[in-house]
Amino acid sequence: MTRYDLAHIGFGGVNRALAELIAERGDVLEAELGFALRVVAITDLRAGSLVRTDGGGIDLAGLLAVAPGELVFSGWEGGSPEPRNEWVIREVPADIIAEATFTDPTDGEPALSHVRWAVEAGKHVCTTNKGPVALHGQALKDLARRHGVCFESEGTVMSGTPVLRTARRMFGGLSVHGFEGIMNGTSNYVLGRLESGLSFAEAVAEAQALGYAEADPTADIEGHDVQLKVVILANEVLGADLRRVDVPCTGLSALTADDVRRAAAEGLRWKLVGSATRRPDGTVDARVAPVALPAEHPLAGIAGPGNAIAFHTHPLGTVTVGGPGAGRIETAYALLSDVIAIHEHTAAGAVPGAGNAILAKAHRV
Repeated sequence: MTRYDLAHIGFGGVNRALAELIAERGDVLEAELGFALRVVAITDLRAGSLVRTDGGGIDLAGLLAVAPGELVFSGWEGGSPEPRNEWVIREVPADIIAEATFTDPTDGEPALSHVRWAVEAGKHVCTTNKGPVALHGQALKDLARRHGVCFESEGTVMSGTPVLRTARRMFGGLSVHGFEGIMNGTSNYVLGRLESGLSFAEAVAEAQALGYAEADPTADIEGHDVQLKVVILANEVLGADLRRVDVPCTGLSALTADDVRRAAAEGLRWKLVGSATRRPDGTVDARVAPVALPAEHPLAGIAGPGNAIAFHTHPLGTVTVGGPGAGRIETAYALLSDVIAIHEHTAAGAVPGAGNAILAKAHRV
């Protein structure tokens, strides 16, 4: 039986949820997937770092019994009050680095460095961070190929809904010439509540109370989160080479509650849409902006915090992929799907695009 040792970089909602999946469903996953998972290291800005590479690795059940805000690793065997991210990534003998720290959309740090350190150390890496993928995705893929490891990032666009992998694996033989998507559940929820009669401030406050919006909702409400996702999706699916500056962005502050209600009375629904289209010359036009969609549009009926992307293809026509676009468990599943993809490539003995580079990155138990 193959076993992968994981190091969790960041232990907020997402990586904690991944630990919960491993602790609660590890035996089932092992039976279904054909490999075992063991967490041997965790780092966290507040809790510090914890490393246990012996026996069963870190005691996840005991760890998860402690409330997130009360977790301090310095009192645990193998624990330290310092996160020691670089040391853990480079030196601890883990097979896969699960990177789930915060996203800085301007430079991709610190996640960008985390990914690079992992790849340079010959370790597979999966991340939910949009910044490194949107800003340096192709360079990181090339770096991973040169080092004979996998770099996976399914959770960067639609959380646990596998839109990147679906497009990569299922659209063979199709020509994809564009897409339109609702890629932010917070903004979609707020627009729905505006239709119901709430003010903008009331709708945002309700989204925050339900956990859909951050304390500072600017990145969601003003479209910056969607902007990064459009860059990732356009580069991945349309073969573009877009940067953030190439995607004009208009957020919800351009709308009023009256705009939303007036459109609803006319049978239209405002949605914050991220889109990209391949022009006849092969270049790609992309943008983020509120759009009043007619009822028959495939995105018009997407309600609440849901996400969906409509791919425009030839000869199949429009193909819509929908599902949850946020949530700690949903995003943790995206990391798990990345681990599964890494296992598939490892079992096949090669990294995509790296010829016959042999992967010896797992343990036999």
